[in-house]
Amino acid sequence: MSNAAGMLAGVGGKAEVEARDRHDILEETARREVAEEVGVDLTSTPLSYVESVFFVTDDGVPVINVVFTGELPPGAVPHVASPEEVAEVLWINAAEAAEHPNCPPWTMRCLLKVFETHIGG
Repeated sequence: MSNAAGMLAGVGGKAEVEARDRHDILEETARREVAEEVGVDLTSTPLSYVESVFFVTDDGVPVINVVFTGELPPGAVPHVASPEEVAEVLWINAAEAAEHPNCPPWTMRCLLKVFETHIGG
């Protein structure tokens, strides 16, 4: 499944079936996806809930999108760890995201919420 290919987005993915009886499945999924897609280990990083949104993809797949934020660990350098899923890694602020030609409104809304509620901007 591909949703919004070529658009500016955060790291994302699905919970693994094998993890269905695990505690903190959403946080575990977020940490796993960040490691798989951009090569950053968030094992010891506290995550803060930002929002959750339900939508249906263009392919008709129902999705619950849950967004977390957390500090980048010292020395960590995000990079394309999964070229099949990530075209490039950008480190930009909200103003730069707003000007990006491939930033969809839902990504911008989420970024603004992160900046307003978790970064104080």
